[in-house]
Amino acid sequence: MANEFIKGKKFNFMAEVDYSSGGIVSKNVLKRPTGNLSLFAFDKGESLSTHTAPFDAIIQVLEGNARITIGGEPNDLVGGETIIMPAGIPHSVEATERFKMVLIMIKDQTKTEA
Repeated sequence: MANEFIKGKKFNFMAEVDYSSGGIVSKNVLKRPTGNLSLFAFDKGESLSTHTAPFDAIIQVLEGNARITIGGEPNDLVGGETIIMPAGIPHSVEATERFKMVLIMIKDQTKTEA
């Protein structure tokens, strides 16, 4: 599938996405009807504003520092730490320092989207 990583070939998440001054860079690793795996690099101060998702999502911070706010509760994460954002709960992502992360979303096929 276009715009995805090549299957059967090793790679290093850290080397697959570069920082962009004043921006957020993302790459699809895998994108399927059952879920997505994406790689992100955030410059310091960049953020994803508060939103909800219909499915649980997992953030694994690869390097740097991020504040993940879930249901109004801030969680400061550093490289190597992971958090699960529950479906339907408002959350946001803020780069307190430059950081890279992997986002994993597993869709519940028993739920129907409105």
